[in-house]
Amino acid sequence: MENISDNNLAPLTSGDDELYSGGSFCSADLGLMLSLGHAEVYCPPRKRSRISGPFVVEDRSKGPSLDDLPDECLFEILRRLPGGRERGAASCLSKRWLMLLSSVRSSEICRSKSYTNLNDSTMISKDEDLEVECDGYLTRCVEGKKATDVRLAAIAVGTSTRGGLGKLSVRGSNSVRGITNVGLSAIAHGCPSLRVLSLWNVPCIGDEGLLEVARECRSLEKLDLSHCPSISNRGLVAIAENCPSLTSLTIESCPNIGNEGLQAIGRCCNKLQSLTIKDCPLVGDQGIASILSSGASMLTKVELHGLNITDFSLAVIGHYGKQITNLCLSSLRNVSQKGFWVMGNAKGLQSLVSLTITLCWGATDVGLEAVGKGCPNLKRMCIRKCCIVSDCGVVAFAKEAGSLECLNLEECNRITQIGILKAVSNCRKLKSLSLVKCMGIKDLALQTSLLYPCESLRSLSIRSCPGFGSTSLAMIGKLCPKLHKLDLSGLCGITDAGLLPLLESCEGLVKVNLSDCLNLTDQVVLSLAARHGETLALLNLDGCRKVTDASLVAIADNCSLLNDLDVSKCAITDSGVAALSRGVQVNLLVLSLSGCSMVSNKSVPSLKKLGECLLGLNLQHCSISCSSVELLVEDLWRCDIFS
Repeated sequence: MENISDNNLAPLTSGDDELYSGGSFCSADLGLMLSLGHAEVYCPPRKRSRISGPFVVEDRSKGPSLDDLPDECLFEILRRLPGGRERGAASCLSKRWLMLLSSVRSSEICRSKSYTNLNDSTMISKDEDLEVECDGYLTRCVEGKKATDVRLAAIAVGTSTRGGLGKLSVRGSNSVRGITNVGLSAIAHGCPSLRVLSLWNVPCIGDEGLLEVARECRSLEKLDLSHCPSISNRGLVAIAENCPSLTSLTIESCPNIGNEGLQAIGRCCNKLQSLTIKDCPLVGDQGIASILSSGASMLTKVELHGLNITDFSLAVIGHYGKQITNLCLSSLRNVSQKGFWVMGNAKGLQSLVSLTITLCWGATDVGLEAVGKGCPNLKRMCIRKCCIVSDCGVVAFAKEAGSLECLNLEECNRITQIGILKAVSNCRKLKSLSLVKCMGIKDLALQTSLLYPCESLRSLSIRSCPGFGSTSLAMIGKLCPKLHKLDLSGLCGITDAGLLPLLESCEGLVKVNLSDCLNLTDQVVLSLAARHGETLALLNLDGCRKVTDASLVAIADNCSLLNDLDVSKCAITDSGVAALSRGVQVNLLVLSLSGCSMVSNKSVPSLKKLGECLLGLNLQHCSISCSSVELLVEDLWRCDIFS
């Protein structure tokens, strides 16, 4: 090309620093350049051109490239890379190379005996979602927008040098480039040691992806499929036939999985210990019975929710569930009283420790009594939304279940305080009683002289039962003299007169929750601090609007072991906070003053003193300025402050 002299450059250098939107090539010059062959052309887009034509950097001919090779040839080259570091570097070159590398099975990698790379075993990933579990294997959780096939392929290639993943959880999928069978197949090829697989809400993954997992990941132990509409019995059968070490299976809202898949699990997976099936319309008695009745069944945990099963399945559970310790039955609308009666009288649930029954129309008084007789080792019983269960059933169950330690009743509206009191009196080993939203309880005075105190009861929780008032509370107090935990949140009907006898009869309360008990006053807190101050560790007075600074003074003087105090929306002022800061609360870790509008900037010095040991401080909706809060944040750097 012709040289350009200094004289030709002179007129072009007068405006070195002026910026222009960019020029265009002269058509004649451009034609000349193109006639020279392939050349890289440099032309600054915004700086004024210093020469009248484009500047030639290099003139060369296009050479051959690996990208011109077909996938089959490139696959053979990539599988011969000597080590994990080399494969990882190659996967970064292009998406095509990454996907080809992720399709290479571990058994297909050609490893030279003479090649050793210490970096392969010591390489540590810096990804934010890669962890090492206590069992020693790698785990990965991919959520939302990150859940793509390319992401899974990168995970498979990146972890293959360390034996691959041991656990993979996928939560959701990218709405544009969601995970498909391609991504799951990449995991299967690169992570043959996968032991735990959890797929939630991935509609594009079907049987083909699960088939690859079944072929490659023979050590799979736990499988969780939730909202996977494209997976059917075919995929589950493959898992059953190829993964004999499966110990835990969870299937939720998978409309195409039915009895055939579960029958295969029953035939092949003799080590299965945990089974959870929810909202699968094709699952019926045949599938459940085949798993439970298999000769080598080791099931210890069974949870069935929203299935089209009948009394037959409950009969099978009662007869064959000899190893079951935890059983949850929920929304089984085709199960009648007969099913629960047979399950109890079959006498097979000898090892059952925990039973939860929710929204089952067949759970009646007769069935409940039979369950109590047939489960001699039952310790925890939870009954939710069973509207037919009444006082007779609860009392009969309490008499039969001699080992019962924990009883939870929620939204059982035919149960009254008579049934509660008699059940408590009959359970000699009962340690915990919880009542939630039981609308049938009325505040009536009853004769309790014939009832025995429950010396073993340590925890009493009565929440959101509007009919439970001071009279009922006083009677409960007489039967529970050794409470340690008391939760009466949401009981608007109780007053000081009803709660004080219970506080006086108890010895050594540790945790007390009185949130939203609107009618309680300082008198209760004063009694609580005086009688239980040496043991009290948690006190929740959220929403007790009649509690004032006097309560904080009593707490400051008596409650030396208190570590969690909530006085949100109480009538607390700066004086109360100052009194608390002068107290003996050396163990106070969490303090909530949310909604205390009379707490102002004057409390900042007191809060600084309290903050020396605090880990959590809630100042939302107080009258403390933003600048004061910022000062607190700087001084109390160990404490999480909400404002």
